[in-house]
Amino acid sequence: MLGSVHDAEDQVQETLLRAWKARDRYDPAKASVRTWLYRIATNVCLTALESRGRRPLPSGLGAPSRDTEAPLRPALDIPWLEPFPDARFDADLRADLRLAWVAAVQELPARQRAVLVLRDVLDFSAAEVAQQLGTTVAAVNSALQRARATVDGLGDAAEVRAAPDPSRNATVERYIHAFEAADVPALVKLLADDVVMEMPPVPLWYQGRDDYARFMERVFRMHGPGWRAVPTSANGQPALAAYSPLPGGGHKAHTLQVFTVVDDLVTANVVFADPFLFEIFGLGR
Repeated sequence: MLGSVHDAEDQVQETLLRAWKARDRYDPAKASVRTWLYRIATNVCLTALESRGRRPLPSGLGAPSRDTEAPLRPALDIPWLEPFPDARFDADLRADLRLAWVAAVQELPARQRAVLVLRDVLDFSAAEVAQQLGTTVAAVNSALQRARATVDGLGDAAEVRAAPDPSRNATVERYIHAFEAADVPALVKLLADDVVMEMPPVPLWYQGRDDYARFMERVFRMHGPGWRAVPTSANGQPALAAYSPLPGGGHKAHTLQVFTVVDDLVTANVVFADPFLFEIFGLGR
């Protein structure tokens, strides 16, 4: 619902604090502990969202750039969408929370967002969601219908439960080899024609093999060869942690890159430049 690991961790603490304070009022005859805790968590998130806007990716803010030499100025005033590390979350939920889907959910009003997550990700019944939100089953069903229609209108994000693709990790392994070799032609062979690259907190994004290639040539020109990449996963998707070479030897943390792979080709790469992400992913800096 929040689109941010930072915010989510804060609200988990708030949820547990509220649950502890209200523990003497819990009635097992009315709801399971799971339902009761999710009711508290949902209301905590709804309260938090009252003072927050949506968390977008750059592609949600405007048209793609065609200038691959444009200044890479971060827009720190925008609360950007953040990836989450799969290793820290329930394995059964990872495929349900792909980056594109979470970005699409950010487009919804808060209560529709809550209904969609509770129903389509957490598999609560309409009656349970109505109880959690203090509303009716009819209102829940109506909100779910509107939420699904909005998400369906956002293209690739429409499918919540993406079927696992056993070959996608092999594609990313080939990408890593080409990336570490600074081999742009080899990278291009792994890209879909309409591939998207975006780089929060920089508000630029690019679409198409040609612009992707030109931008990667710029990256390798700026930092030189000798990159190191460590495979990981985020939002149920393959990812890599990229480390740029230092002039005197060694490497430093550069970006966390999250890939969408379809039919053995990279269709999207979201490149996150927030150093804090290396910490929450358990990666060295």
